[in-house]
Amino acid sequence: MAAFLVADGGSGAGGPRPLTTDEASRLAITRFRNYQAHGRAVTITVPGTAGGLTVTGSVDYRRKVGYGVVHGTGRDESSDGLIQWTPTSVQVRPMTAAPVHAPASPPRAGWYGRPLLSSGSALDTALSIALGLGGDRPDNAELLPQNGAAWWGRDQVDGHRVEVMTGPSSPDRSGTAGNVRYWVGSDGTMYRVRAGVGSQPEPVVIDFDTHEYVPVKPVPGTTPTR
Repeated sequence: MAAFLVADGGSGAGGPRPLTTDEASRLAITRFRNYQAHGRAVTITVPGTAGGLTVTGSVDYRRKVGYGVVHGTGRDESSDGLIQWTPTSVQVRPMTAAPVHAPASPPRAGWYGRPLLSSGSALDTALSIALGLGGDRPDNAELLPQNGAAWWGRDQVDGHRVEVMTGPSSPDRSGTAGNVRYWVGSDGTMYRVRAGVGSQPEPVVIDFDTHEYVPVKPVPGTTPTR
């Protein structure tokens, strides 16, 4: 079974109770639905004690690359600008007046590259989580309830009726069931994910289809992800 993401999540109304067979099937295919769609438009809300960050952009789940614009919330504009990321690297282009949406073609100059941090950065953890929400095959529906996945309730996201479910324990971390929360439609489409990062008091929230999806083009001078 492909591993679900593991992080601390918030509470929700409803259950918990064990998943039914149909619910487990929907949860099992939700990451695969993102892969089937090739890419999704996302808004990633990242908490921070000095103010949060919001990344508005697109994630290509076939090539495992994201691209968007960063805006600070409740903080200065020093972190604002364009961003493109893969599972191992981050490219940033600071901007003093960042646009609402990233340009379809990344600018040719002004980019700075660095490794994507595996710990110590709420932003990088959120970027990694966003990339991990796509998989090239469904998860094993029978194993999900056995490993602690649960149903929590019903909700609506941007007019879509959804069921709120939590994922199973990580294969290498027992007792972590319920730490990631998924808002899933009747056909298995993922509309929201909430997961905690490190010591931040508030969770990362990833909302899908908040704007039009724009195919991700590589930053000039970088090697396209395959």
